Amino acid sequence: MTNPPVETQRLLALDVLRGLTIAGMIVVNDPGDWAAIYPPLRHVPWNGVTPTDFVFPFFLFVVGVSIVLAYTKRLGQGAQPRSMYRKICIRAAMIFGLGIALALFPQFDFGNLRLPGVLQRISIVFFACSLLFLHSTMRAQAWIAGMLLVGYCLAMSLVPVPIDEVIRETLSTGEVSRAHEVVKISGLTQLSDSLIAANLQPGVNLAAWLDRQLIPGRLYEQTWDPEGLLSTFPSIVTGILGMMAGHLLVREPDRIRQAFFLLLAGFFAITLGGIWDWFFPFNKNLWSSSFVLYTGGLAGMTLGALVWLLDIKHWKSWAYVPRVFGANAITAYVIHGTLGDLFTIGVGSEGETTKGIFMDGLEGIGLDRTFVSLLWALLYTAIVFLPVWWMYRKKIFVKL
Repeated sequence: MTNPPVETQRLLALDVLRGLTIAGMIVVNDPGDWAAIYPPLRHVPWNGVTPTDFVFPFFLFVVGVSIVLAYTKRLGQGAQPRSMYRKICIRAAMIFGLGIALALFPQFDFGNLRLPGVLQRISIVFFACSLLFLHSTMRAQAWIAGMLLVGYCLAMSLVPVPIDEVIRETLSTGEVSRAHEVVKISGLTQLSDSLIAANLQPGVNLAAWLDRQLIPGRLYEQTWDPEGLLSTFPSIVTGILGMMAGHLLVREPDRIRQAFFLLLAGFFAITLGGIWDWFFPFNKNLWSSSFVLYTGGLAGMTLGALVWLLDIKHWKSWAYVPRVFGANAITAYVIHGTLGDLFTIGVGSEGETTKGIFMDGLEGIGLDRTFVSLLWALLYTAIVFLPVWWMYRKKIFVKL
């Protein structure tokens, strides 16, 4: 069990990082036109990374930090780990269930349900990291993180993949299906009638094969899921990296030293991730080990910079909007996931949509469609902000 040596004051930087992350998530998830998006606001199709790919790991990193800060306080007040199990289980189940509800909304087509998802992965990472915090030391957590990253890398790089119908078709055609496109695949090595060599290609790697065998229902990319089973293990490490930052914040009360060590540790993680990228490339779909270290390092450095700006220099005026988003982050995510359908309902005699009228109208006066698509994303983010701002003003905070 981790013994809490210090009770920390509330960290404004963490609230703002959470808010910036959820606001970024809304912007990249809700363009006016998916065919008209600036490159930094697109996910990389396979290997590589863009700023958009930072959003989800940043949120998992914040989950890890929050676990340490919140549960350190509870343990310091005399709570026993066993007394916290029920609340942890309920919270994880509620977040998972909320993810399922959003996947069903608004058609409630149970036959086409996708079980994995963003909130589902958040719930699993929260559950695993909470138990790790209660029953292991900081040193043990670091060792577990390292073993998971190395073990995942070795499994993906060395374990042969059984041939199923998808892989058999790929061997025949040189193509594999994913959502909205067909991907060319080359260089597969068939070891026998039942196995191909380990590989890191879309749809035919070990993680994709496991998703098809064990996940019922629809997969996001048809032949694999970016929130699939095997990649959940390195995503837990993203939460553990956040826990490492949380331990630092708890053990080191001086804000200047907090900022310095967060920046230093983040830089080290980025460097290690960059080296690992040579062997196991940055890949959000696979949640590769290099991706974990690179994005976790960036999250740590961002948190360190925010500690310096907000909690040391007290430059707070610019941070009001992300602070409001951060105070009700899950609520903002749910609102963004449900409200958008209202703007795609046909209006008027010709069945035009509100989004379509906005896009066509501004493009009609000479604005570039990609720019208009970004304007819609920003407008939609502002619309989502309004109810969470009202909740913030009324001191209503929904904690799942």
